[in-house]
Amino acid sequence: MTTDAGRPTVFAVVAGRVLAVAFRILQRFRRPRPIHPHGVALSGTVRYLTSPARSGIAFLDHPAAAELPVSARVSRSLGVPAPLPDVIGLAIRWDGPSGPADLALASTGFGVPSRFWLAAHRSPSRARFTTLIPYRSDRGPVLLAARTIGPRDLPSEPRALATALTGTTWRLRLYHASPTGHWHPFAIVELRHSSTTVDTPDRFDPVRHQLPGSETYNWARRLREPSYARVQGKTS
Repeated sequence: MTTDAGRPTVFAVVAGRVLAVAFRILQRFRRPRPIHPHGVALSGTVRYLTSPARSGIAFLDHPAAAELPVSARVSRSLGVPAPLPDVIGLAIRWDGPSGPADLALASTGFGVPSRFWLAAHRSPSRARFTTLIPYRSDRGPVLLAARTIGPRDLPSEPRALATALTGTTWRLRLYHASPTGHWHPFAIVELRHSSTTVDTPDRFDPVRHQLPGSETYNWARRLREPSYARVQGKTS
């Protein structure tokens, strides 16, 4: 076993297999998505802020334009009925220079160590979102996060949320931080629901569609790939 963050560990391999088995069981009862089964398709823009603090991820630190289009999906992780609290997922997609670039966030705490564990919420706008697992960047490990600016009381039930975001804009601030450091804002995201259908068939995959200038640590890849393959429908 190795403790080098850049190399796979026995723990990551074993944990990844355990998660894959769990998702395989869930998928027998919930198809096609064993987690985040129902969501809301969103579209909008990301506007980058002028900040002296750099994340070390070139795609974020040196964007192609001050404002770029994005698509997104917000979902309840376990799919328990509202108004019960659930872990809320937020996935954001940019069109990168070589294809889609995906950012996957989940509701967590914002402090240390709470930024590393999941937290259930009744409203997506009251949740704090992080990547949970750091990216490898030119400046070392970096976490990304999002936090709502407004409105403050969006519903989490998909159809109700789609209706709410047809008439208003969900504004969030994006942040980066070292695993135990302060959060530094770097962009504002504005999202609305403008589709004729509530959800989207698109699959967001931050492992296969990495943010340019970032890397996934080998231990993190070993942890996530088996379950992502199951969620994305790449295995039978």
